[in-house]
Amino acid sequence: MRIQDSIAIAVESERAWELIADPASYPRVLSWVTSFEPEEPDREPGVGARYRMRLSVGSAEVGGLVEIVEYEQHRDIAWNNVTGIEQRGRIRLRDSGTGRVKLTIRMSYNAPGLVLGSIAELLSAPIVSASVSRSLQEVKRELEGTERPPEGPNPVAKLAHEADNIRILARAGLVAPMRPDKVARIALAGARWGASTATGVIVGAIRHPNRPMLIDELGTLSYGEVDRRTNAIANELASDGVCEGDRIGLLCRDHRGFLDGLLSAAKLGADVLLLNTSFAAPQITEVCKREEVAAIIYDEEFFELIDDAGGRRKRFLGWHDGDQVGDRTLDAIAEEGDRSSPAPPGRAGKVTILTSGTTGLPKGAQRGDTPPTLDPPASLLERIPLHEGQRVRIGAPLFHSWGFSNFALGMALGSTFVLRRRFDPEQCLADIDEHNCEVLVAVPVMLQRILELSDEVRSRYDTSSLCAVCASGSALPGDLATRWMDEFGENLYNLYGSTEVSAATLATPEDMRAAPGTAGKPARGSIVRLYDEQGRPTPQGSTGRIFVGNAMLFAGYTGGGGKDQIDGLMATGDVGRFDEADRLFVQGRDDEMIVSGGENVFPKEVEDTLADHEAVLEAAAIGVPDEKFGQRLRAFVVLDEGKQATEAELQEYVKRNLARYKVPREVLFVDELPRNPTGKVLKRELAEVAVPHET
Repeated sequence: MRIQDSIAIAVESERAWELIADPASYPRVLSWVTSFEPEEPDREPGVGARYRMRLSVGSAEVGGLVEIVEYEQHRDIAWNNVTGIEQRGRIRLRDSGTGRVKLTIRMSYNAPGLVLGSIAELLSAPIVSASVSRSLQEVKRELEGTERPPEGPNPVAKLAHEADNIRILARAGLVAPMRPDKVARIALAGARWGASTATGVIVGAIRHPNRPMLIDELGTLSYGEVDRRTNAIANELASDGVCEGDRIGLLCRDHRGFLDGLLSAAKLGADVLLLNTSFAAPQITEVCKREEVAAIIYDEEFFELIDDAGGRRKRFLGWHDGDQVGDRTLDAIAEEGDRSSPAPPGRAGKVTILTSGTTGLPKGAQRGDTPPTLDPPASLLERIPLHEGQRVRIGAPLFHSWGFSNFALGMALGSTFVLRRRFDPEQCLADIDEHNCEVLVAVPVMLQRILELSDEVRSRYDTSSLCAVCASGSALPGDLATRWMDEFGENLYNLYGSTEVSAATLATPEDMRAAPGTAGKPARGSIVRLYDEQGRPTPQGSTGRIFVGNAMLFAGYTGGGGKDQIDGLMATGDVGRFDEADRLFVQGRDDEMIVSGGENVFPKEVEDTLADHEAVLEAAAIGVPDEKFGQRLRAFVVLDEGKQATEAELQEYVKRNLARYKVPREVLFVDELPRNPTGKVLKRELAEVAVPHET
């Protein structure tokens, strides 16, 4: 079978060559190639270099050893098979004039042992041809910096897109062959329990019952043990009057009690409200009232905080350090309760995640029905090296969308989760070392705290097992990304999104090396566009409000209302710009921009500049009223330990790097910046800090 297709791209051939020069990168840019691993990793690409290549051909995966037989820079790469199926491939570049290049992909293969006869070949040819065409479009999109168009109504295109999603999931091990009896049991579990977290643990107990599911300060629990524990808890909660459709508030840190509460509620068909562990008592009371919470599962340390909120509700202890509290503990319930599977509910329980609440009372973000696409998991698995059976150190709070989404995906992948109630940077490194963790899920401030450890402390722990450090939840400064990769290797992945829009963009190590400070390129299945204040698209390189479209947009706040929308895309509340390579740079919140003397100033640009100063550990900036200029910028700076800087020195530093109108009029030195549990700076608290000469 022979396939050939071409596309014209508005770039010079040298630029296009950079993308295709290394065959080891083809799984990222060619959708039908699942692997292209060099036989000699240290050898440069060229004639004679050999690679172990695997291809998706219809429903089969075929391949073998191939050898590069032509390699002419900026023009041609061709290969033939050495072992395995008979295959030949060629990628050709030809200048078309006026800054354009023609890219041609040609491939042929013959696998009589796998692709049986002309009928199977006719069936697989359209799929491979569609993959080639789709790959050409993706290469064009990446080189020209244009966005991926939204999925249209064409059912063939949708089918091809979902087939590609399945390929991505299969590569990660989420879709894998297994015994027929397990397949039948898993299918039955999916039909009975639907799209809920209950399905995740039940399927995990079928696929790998003895595999550790979690390791916390109390020890290790397997998938089978967690399944049985949550059966017992669900049955006891039902006996205590918690019903299908009720809402359970979960006020727990990262430990087995969080999983017990979440999964047992799902088995009841009850909804779960994830409460922020940094809430004050009035916030807990107000949110539980607004969200009509029927029961609260909480950690003993929060006993006094829930005194009012829990006064008229059922209460259960998720974690306890003593016997002072009289409420029943989930541990005791798990030991005493009936461990048989409860009857499946008539509805799948939903999870409500609260927004960060940096500007007021947090809102509950609820999602609609399960999206009819595999884009949500594929958007992470496409670029982050996550796969089945990894050990994952989750540092990000599980009550936050970033920690929770990684838990949900990891449960589907059969991951083992290493959890701690509180984040300690040295303990995190010790956990990675002791448990050979391959993945770290964190928020940027956690990475910063690890880098603040002395060289002596960091050198005590072997972190070479890490292949993916997944960061999100707040802005990732460019210097932090670079310092992390210099210290721990090219394993950092940064996701930009929000509770409301889910994944928007994803930055790989290559993105952050090429453009420090970038939030990356649009995630799979997401459209990201910028609009000005009049709702008009902004030109390349210009600043605009960030809008996102994908299958995971939230359905609105539980108390009513939603986010601004344009052309079916939803506002994130941030402003940013795209560079020439279609990489997004988030410049700050759209409500934080100030106008000083008629000039627009975005605090984040000033914050990043101050943070680059050798004496500054971190910085934040806000706008304050000014009689002469309307508004002026005030900066708050935390100095690095043992280093000094003056207000005038830092103002001069900003002046050397930015326009004069961006220089903060005041620089206040503070011991630390107020942050929420996900690392976001609470600027409303900074606005209340008194300026010395104003008191």
